[in-house]
Formats: sequence, structure tokens, C-alpha cells
Amino acid sequence: MTDLRNRLKIPTDRLDEINAVLLNPDMRVMNDFYDVVAKYGTPEEINAKANEARKMDNLLARVKETKPEHLADLEWLIEQRDAGAFISVADYRRKVLGDKADTEKFADDFAVTLEISACQYFPYLRAIAERAIAEGNLMPGRYIRVRKMKEQEADGDLPAFAAAMQIIGASYVETLDTKGTDGSNIHLGGPETITGYFGGVGQPNTHALQWLDEFLYYYTEYGVRQVLNINPGTVFLGYMLHRLGVDIEFKISVFMGNDNPYAGLWTLLGAKLFARDDGTSPLIGFNWANSINNETMEITAQFRADWGFEDVVRFEHHIVETYKSIVIQPYNRRDELVEIAGHVANISAKHEGADPEIDIEREHPSDILDYFRDKSEVIESGHWDALHLNFLDKFDATNKTAWALTEKRLSFIAARNLHK
Repeated sequence: MTDLRNRLKIPTDRLDEINAVLLNPDMRVMNDFYDVVAKYGTPEEINAKANEARKMDNLLARVKETKPEHLADLEWLIEQRDAGAFISVADYRRKVLGDKADTEKFADDFAVTLEISACQYFPYLRAIAERAIAEGNLMPGRYIRVRKMKEQEADGDLPAFAAAMQIIGASYVETLDTKGTDGSNIHLGGPETITGYFGGVGQPNTHALQWLDEFLYYYTEYGVRQVLNINPGTVFLGYMLHRLGVDIEFKISVFMGNDNPYAGLWTLLGAKLFARDDGTSPLIGFNWANSINNETMEITAQFRADWGFEDVVRFEHHIVETYKSIVIQPYNRRDELVEIAGHVANISAKHEGADPEIDIEREHPSDILDYFRDKSEVIESGHWDALHLNFLDKFDATNKTAWALTEKRLSFIAARNLHK
């Protein structure tokens, strides 16, 4: 076995050959990348613009300009936060376990991030905040958004949501419009050509550079740092951009199809090659395919730790999915999460739908295809209230997971500024 292992050792001169391509001033694939970055300035200038855009006063000014009605909701959220209206972690644990919660030891080193997807519209946030206060529930610590960027920029949701995340102390991810359903592949349409999307197709030819350009726009204009990534080419662009010094962060989507430890090894190998000298990587969320089991995460966690990524790369795992258009139902992985959460660190429990027994009873069950609809069409079709209810159901599912974790003396990460 030793001889076989040695055959896989990579000679150091291979790295020289890789660097020769990366540093070649005549290499078109690299020069096209630098040309896009140069439109926005040096990495230092780009980060400075993003930091300025991310300041609360500047975000609120954007909200006032585009959707001043949202200011009242943001002010309400600040008031509730400052008044301590949300349940504390200690009180939540007492709610689940009673007085014995005060003497129990919880696995804080393996805290699971409570994640909800997709929080399409800003008003959803106040709705779940009101429910959290009224029922003593937890606001998630992480929010995924799949709404069209230009649409939410126009109606003011984009800066309002960014401000809200700072207020409550949560991370969030935006999905850029160059995501494969934007007509980039002229041979593919909607569900009737879905098999054409298998394997991450959707950012062909120059569209990877358009994704890069789009990210830099929203990064410098609104301070959006974390975005969804679905394509090997844009993953690589994210690695290089971060290595240059731009503080991009991204999560790899479930649609990229990482469904075994070797896919994980390949993805993290690239992250290691392009990590900064301080060990950081832009890959902060690794969304596994729905088909993986706990063993895949356990195997991958071993080399994730050896490469220094245990605290950097979060394993994001779907606990429940939308009822329609993505998986065979019933789909609920909560019990598996509870099994693994005590010994594999840095996992995010993603809630994309209600628990199946809830969704099946809805007149309009949650549907992944709803993410790709125009807001105007949702309203005109009469589905606005139904989608709002779907999101409340996802919030309830998230809290069921928090409850199950707490029962087993496992920890969670909720919105840090709300649940002290």
C-alpha cells in the first residue's frame, strides 16, 4: 500500500507548470479575468467600495431612495432587538428541557447553523420575527436568497435585506442573475429541457466572466459579499478573485451535484491550492447534493480538518426540501442531522420546505420553481399569500430542528444579535 500511495505524490515541478499558465502575460484565459477586475479598480479599492456600501447609513439611504416603507420595518426590528424581545438561548433551552437545562452541557463546539431558504422577499423577515417573538421561537442564523437581483434592486428589497442582516446578526447569500436560467444557454428553456442542465450547465462561454462582473457590481454597490456558485468555472473565478485580495465569499449550490467524498476532495483541493497565506478561502459554504449520507460528510470532514478548513468551510445540508420539483417526497433528514451533529463540526441545517406532512396539506405546496418567477407574476396569479405561507412553514421546520437538537444537548446558531 505504501508503494501505491507514493504513486499519487504530486511532483513539485507540476506546481511550476501551473504557475507558468497563471502568470503568463499572454494567456487569454487569465487576461480576460484581469480585465473584468480592472473595471472596478485594485483589490484594495474594490474592498473599500464594498465596505463603504455596507455601512448602515448608506444602506438605509438606499432604502429611503427606493422603498422608504421598508424603513419602518427596519426601525421596528432594531427596537425589538434592543428591547430584548427575542428569546435568549438559555431560556429556549429551558423551554425544551425545563430547569435541568441549567446544568446540562451542550456541544457548543459542534453548533449547527439554522438556515432557511429561500427568503425571497423582505416582508417575510418581519413576519417570522413577529412569530418568533410571539411564540418564543428562533430566528435563523443564515438566509439564502434566490430572487432576481435586478428586480429586488429596483424595488428596494436588496438594501433593506442587507441592512436587516446586520441588525439581527445573521449571514446571507444572494444568487446572481447569471445563474443558468437567464437564457445564457440558448438551447435550454424551462422544465421541459431540464435534463440539459444536468452537470452544472448554464454559464457557457463568456457567461462565467459576466458572473464575475455581476458580483463585483453588487459587491461594490451594496456590499454583497456572499453569493451562490453553481459552476466549476465560476468557482475557480471565485478562488482566484479571493487570492488576488478581493473579499468575496461564496457557497456552492446543491445544483452543482457534489454527492460523494471524492467530489468533496476535488472541490476542497482547489480551495487549498488558492487559499490565502492566512489559510482562508472564499468557499465558506459547501452545499451537498440531497443524495449524500452521513458517512460522506464524516469522510470529507477528515481532510477538511487536515487542510485547516474546519472553521472555514461549512457543510450545508438540506434537512427538508420544497415539496415539488426537486426530490421524491417525503424527504426529511432531521434524524440524520441529530446523529452527526455531535461529532462533525460546522454544519448548516438548511430548510427549503416544510416538513412533508405539512406541505402535502397546503393548497399550494412549496415548489422550487417558484424561486424563478417574477414578483409581478406571483402577485397577478394570486399566489403571493400562498408563497408567504410556504415561508412561514419553512420557519416552523427550522424551529423543529432547533428543538430536536436541543433535546439531544446539541447546540445551534441562531441570529446572534437577537438570541443572546
